[in-house]
Amino acid sequence: MIQENVDLAGFTSFGVGGPAAKLITIDSPDDISSVLKQAGSGPIWALGYGTNVLISDTGLPGTVLLFRHKGLELQDGLVIAEAGLWWDDLVQTAIDKNLWGLELTSGVPGSVGAAVFINITAYGQSQSDRLVWIEYVDIKTRQTIRLEAKDLTWDYKQSIFQAHDDWLIIRAAYQLRSQPTSELTYQSALDAAEELGLSPDSLINRRKIILLARQRAGSLFVPNQGYAKTVGSFFRNPLVDPEQAQYLMGFDETGKSRAQIAVMNRVHGGNETRISAAHVLLAAGFSRGQSWGDVRLHPMNVLKIENTGNASAQDIYEVSQEIIKTVKSRLAIDLVPEARILGQFY
Repeated sequence: MIQENVDLAGFTSFGVGGPAAKLITIDSPDDISSVLKQAGSGPIWALGYGTNVLISDTGLPGTVLLFRHKGLELQDGLVIAEAGLWWDDLVQTAIDKNLWGLELTSGVPGSVGAAVFINITAYGQSQSDRLVWIEYVDIKTRQTIRLEAKDLTWDYKQSIFQAHDDWLIIRAAYQLRSQPTSELTYQSALDAAEELGLSPDSLINRRKIILLARQRAGSLFVPNQGYAKTVGSFFRNPLVDPEQAQYLMGFDETGKSRAQIAVMNRVHGGNETRISAAHVLLAAGFSRGQSWGDVRLHPMNVLKIENTGNASAQDIYEVSQEIIKTVKSRLAIDLVPEARILGQFY
């Protein structure tokens, strides 16, 4: 069923966003071809659970496809998940089946489709590490196409799908293992393990450790459960030169050594000089809890822009632009949003 002029604020973790000209819910991948016929002319927007988007107050023209197909199949360690499935439900199912390979991404908010699109990485584990294939629908041809892992390239917070607005991810397959596929080396998680008195040698323990680490960073979000209105880390971690990296590491507020931070940078971003954007903001003079009306930097994590009440999308956008301009002028570093910014802003 096509709905018209549907307010999108309720479909985003920021709680902002104007109306969709048309909104169609996708309950099955088999529906997509017929839905595209109904959509008619105009842009097509794919939306999962809205945990990594900032949608403008003017809304989105054309048709928004709300992905809610949640199928999940297990075949001898091969887990096939549909794009509308909540990512953490996939992780929890894998853990329940004693399958290793995704457990360090516990608690990452959003859908499977969004996880593939942004190429999520958490605590040293990436969705692409265990990926076997992806299926997508080409909007132009309405064909379903499968891409094997060997034909895909990935980078920090990047996937081929970010360059193709006309590709709709519909499902992904992951080959998981009955034995550990990676070690836990990320210092913040190791600190959480020590606090809990748990060894990260079991899937259940690892999940508990990661969820505590995410809670400490203000990074837990479950829809409709009263968590802070953020999209998590608003900015990508920038790649800087070694001298800048050493300088920026000095702004860490957790008491970690530069050597520990360098290891965390390498584990999370693939390079010791891919510095935390949180350190960049601190070095530029921003602080946790700093506010602009109903917009603030989260008290637990300076990298998370939060809507504390009745902020508009434009309010949030303006704060993000102030941060980008200030960082550029004071540190000569270009910050790039991790959040997808959709619609018209001023």
